Amino acid sequence: MKSLIVLALLIFLQCTLQAQQLFNKNWQFHKGDIANGENNPSDTITWRSVNLPHDWSIEGPFSEEWASATAYLPGGIGWYKKTFTAPKEWQSKNVFIYFDGVYKNSTVWLNGHYLGNRPNGFIPFEYELTKYLNANGKNVLTVKVDHSEFADSRWYTGSGIYRNVYLIVKEPVHIAKWGVQFSTSNISPTGAFANTKVMVMNAGNKNATVTVLCSLKDNHGNVVAKESKQVNLNAADSGVANVSFYINNPQLWSVDNPALYQLSVSLLSNGKTVDTYAEQTGIRSIRIDADSGFFLNNQNLKLKGVCIHDDAGALGVAVPEAVWRRRLQTLKEVGCNSIRMSHNPHADYMYKLCDEMGFLVLDEAFDEWEIGKNKWIKGWNVGTPGKDGYHEYFKEWANIDVRDMILRNYNHPSIIAWSIGNEIDYPNDPYTSEVLNTGNNPQIYGKGYLLDHPPASRLGVLSKQLADVVKMYDTTRPVTAALAGVVMSNTTSYPDNLDWVGYNYQEYRYAEDHKLYPNRIIYGSENGMQLKAWNAVDSNRFISAQYLWTGIDYMGEAGRWPSRSNGAGLIDLGGFPKPEYYFRQSLWSNKPMIYIGTTHVQGNDDKSIWRHLKAEPTWNWNKGDKLRLNCFTNCTQAELFVNGKSLGKKKMADFPNRIIYWDVDYEPGEVKVIGYNNGAQAVTHSLQTTGTAYAIKAVAEKDSVGRTNLAQIIISVTDKDGNTVYNADDEITVMLKGDAVLLGLESGSHTSHEDYKANKRKALRGRLIAYIQVNNNAKNVEVVIISPGLQPTTIRL
Repeated sequence: MKSLIVLALLIFLQCTLQAQQLFNKNWQFHKGDIANGENNPSDTITWRSVNLPHDWSIEGPFSEEWASATAYLPGGIGWYKKTFTAPKEWQSKNVFIYFDGVYKNSTVWLNGHYLGNRPNGFIPFEYELTKYLNANGKNVLTVKVDHSEFADSRWYTGSGIYRNVYLIVKEPVHIAKWGVQFSTSNISPTGAFANTKVMVMNAGNKNATVTVLCSLKDNHGNVVAKESKQVNLNAADSGVANVSFYINNPQLWSVDNPALYQLSVSLLSNGKTVDTYAEQTGIRSIRIDADSGFFLNNQNLKLKGVCIHDDAGALGVAVPEAVWRRRLQTLKEVGCNSIRMSHNPHADYMYKLCDEMGFLVLDEAFDEWEIGKNKWIKGWNVGTPGKDGYHEYFKEWANIDVRDMILRNYNHPSIIAWSIGNEIDYPNDPYTSEVLNTGNNPQIYGKGYLLDHPPASRLGVLSKQLADVVKMYDTTRPVTAALAGVVMSNTTSYPDNLDWVGYNYQEYRYAEDHKLYPNRIIYGSENGMQLKAWNAVDSNRFISAQYLWTGIDYMGEAGRWPSRSNGAGLIDLGGFPKPEYYFRQSLWSNKPMIYIGTTHVQGNDDKSIWRHLKAEPTWNWNKGDKLRLNCFTNCTQAELFVNGKSLGKKKMADFPNRIIYWDVDYEPGEVKVIGYNNGAQAVTHSLQTTGTAYAIKAVAEKDSVGRTNLAQIIISVTDKDGNTVYNADDEITVMLKGDAVLLGLESGSHTSHEDYKANKRKALRGRLIAYIQVNNNAKNVEVVIISPGLQPTTIRL
């Protein structure tokens, strides 16, 4: 039976790839502009071979001449080209090229013929190639990417064709791009109604009658519903089939049990299958109440969320799926159940991962609308900001970009709301109001009402425009936005145009605004790490969510040089948890946990929005140093041992800030903490005094190579006993033997200007991560890791 299932899967994948295949290999790239580059530029132009996805900005070098907002890395103009031959099978077919994302302002040609331009760097797009294909010869696809406005974002965006590209070959009668929409209603544990809306295109010159066959399979491969409908199509026209069916005893998708179904759509003409479509989807209900909060499948749920950006340090924004799988798994273990895709649509696979792993998603369209925000050049809030950005294209493209965001992601059960903007109402950046002369206005740029700035009333006009676009394409999910200047927006119709109103860093307004606007659904769309920010959610039934800024460190939005990254995350650029991660785990996780770390600091400052608690995982100090041992746990009691001697049990109830601590004089050896629930030992954690750096240890992430061809190798500097030396900063070199490529080394440093494409890097806190792409069918790949004065190691992939 297992063999039959595998064979069926292979046949299915083969059929799918015939219609759509990755088109990432063997491109040519040139950094810099080329006059008339679309017309097969001469051999005097220097090209180099690249595989997509590709981000040229991450290749650097870092330089103070660029912008702190985008990590002091270059933008510029780049050209890509790919040469291919159209096989005989494509004759009489329709051929398309699909880009999941190109940053930014891309223009595409085939054989010198203009196909189109897309300014937005975060939105996927497709062009038809059929008309200009050379059926019996060479074809050249050319792409110009214009990121010459390098300081056009408040965070790192990268440059180039940084997401997947797909080649799609279809019969003249076929399912349209994003032409399948699956929705459910009347959901209960005993049944659910489903409708599959299928748009069918007839690009031929004859009328056609087609049968649309839809089926739904559970995760065991059993067909749970199947139905068909006939559609009559005129030549060069389109039609829609609405195929409905009932599902008995559905497995409901949830954060703890993300049950998925396989939706399959077949298009039959004259008894022949002419097109197929397959996608995983789920069945779940969502609702939110102004008084009672959020409900998933009629179960009340607090959304424990984080915001994330696209990049992954050394990889820039050309990030393999496996890297994000590891990162999301780490967030899952902290107790996170929701992701805000800030502040733009992300790569296609991110939504698939959230479906599979059980994350609820806020998908977000924009960080600015018609007028540009401040982009800092010399450091966050330093000097004179730039104003380049998406606003230059908003009037022409905003409605189209919102539409495409929704249509592309419609079938993902993880998505629970569409956000039309982030902090568009940031006070005086750019909108203003006389109300800014009064009251409490955090995050304000400039002082009070600024007469020369655009009026806040525009927020109402534009939010109505964008909310109407959302409702045109999806009535099953709410419209939301993240508001920074609530006191100003409350003077406009902006909040009334939203179904859910997100408050950024304004927990103190929750109670007052709930009374003033009893029908308003309020949640925390962006929040700091302070305990009181979580208490505002945990203690108020009418507040359903918190989204921490941020889940993971990210490049850009940096301070003055040499800083080039933002360290607000629970996890660093290498995907390693920070001490703050474990404090959050003590608040969010239901699984018993305990963590202990050290600091010289006495007391815990909880005043800064983005403060991180100090609890370094090291027990290497000077004898007699007076230290505080901070313990984060969700257990009711904790007991500390120093070299086997108990310093007594302490109750969490006695620590209102949820940090149990002991003040001790340092002595080398071991400190150990035990967590207790109901008097029984539940969990332990310990720190060892380590010796000097002696050797290198390397461990490949489980299943990383076998499933994805990407090895993620954790490299540590250890003492003789194999303990990671926390303060080690040795330079480590990685060498490969075999058919594999080193994509990058990441330490998590925010100030390192080392070449991200080099095969060596200094460790930070005693560790690095190496990303190694192993080519298909490669055998006997060896990774040799060395450092002067340390015992080397070799790992075989």
